[in-house]
Amino acid sequence: MTPDGPRSTAPDVVDVVALGESMVTFLPSRPGRLAEVPSFDRAIGGAESNVACVLAAAGHSARWVSRVGADGFGDHLTEAIGSYGVDVSAVRRDPARPTGVYFRTAGDRATDAHEVAYYRAGSAASAMSVRTIDLDAVRAGRILHLSGITAALSADCRELMRELTARRPGRPLVSFDVNHRPGLWHGDDGPAVLRELARGADLVFVGEDEAWDLGGPEAVRAALPEPDVLVVKQGGTGATAFHGPHATFVPALTVDVVAAVGAGDAFAAGFLSATLRGLPVRDRLRHGHLTAAAALTVPGDLAAPPARHHADRLAALDDAAWGRLRLGPGWTQADEGADEEVRTP
Repeated sequence: MTPDGPRSTAPDVVDVVALGESMVTFLPSRPGRLAEVPSFDRAIGGAESNVACVLAAAGHSARWVSRVGADGFGDHLTEAIGSYGVDVSAVRRDPARPTGVYFRTAGDRATDAHEVAYYRAGSAASAMSVRTIDLDAVRAGRILHLSGITAALSADCRELMRELTARRPGRPLVSFDVNHRPGLWHGDDGPAVLRELARGADLVFVGEDEAWDLGGPEAVRAALPEPDVLVVKQGGTGATAFHGPHATFVPALTVDVVAAVGAGDAFAAGFLSATLRGLPVRDRLRHGHLTAAAALTVPGDLAAPPARHHADRLAALDDAAWGRLRLGPGWTQADEGADEEVRTP
């Protein structure tokens, strides 16, 4: 890692570069309101770095690009993400701004009882810009993965995102997860900015529930005709991928959920992994569902994906067998010789 400013040597080309803020996450030692929780365990959290970690664990070369503070939390983030096999050499240290942190309760994020306390305003990552990020390292990937969270952090971050999603010859395949977090935006310009960025990407992930009340996958595609591939995630129903004039729907799996966190990032990682391998669109969606199921059946945000040959066998099942799958804790370690009989232990 180096101070601000571009590197003088050309970076190695990797499968995927993920750019975005990661924060130190404090997870409660027991359920309850934040005011009542006596202690917390430390972890890491960040949509883009999560994708990079899962892809590295799946055997791909991955690089995470960001800025962190010149503090212990910045040390922890770079060491923890690097421990997954992710290249963190392009991460910049900021001596004047801190690494972002956040605290959350143990409850399901979908309930009103869930609390999250962010301490990210003025963070080192919010100072990412075309001047403080190594653009050569960012563009040295087969795929560049971005999310809408970065655009919400600052005006400089929005400028950087516009630069990276501008359609120019020779750029990598640009993957963009909309990740609309209304609480991060000041004012009501979030949807317009996110739609603008999505139109510049080659591959877009968007949840049906965050797609600006457009009313279904077909309406989302009509609003975003530019991306070569548009994946509309439909929660527990499944996901639809629009590719050229075609639309492919794959139903979601039945999963015994341990913690409803990290599934969206895992889905993107599974889909990107299958994309890198040149698999058909149906199988890309199935790998997305399988990698999401790995995240849903462990307590934290990050989970090791299933072994590639195991996931390939499950993704190749016929529609009836796919529909019968029920995945629970430990399923990624299940007997791979009985694909149709994967059940909770």
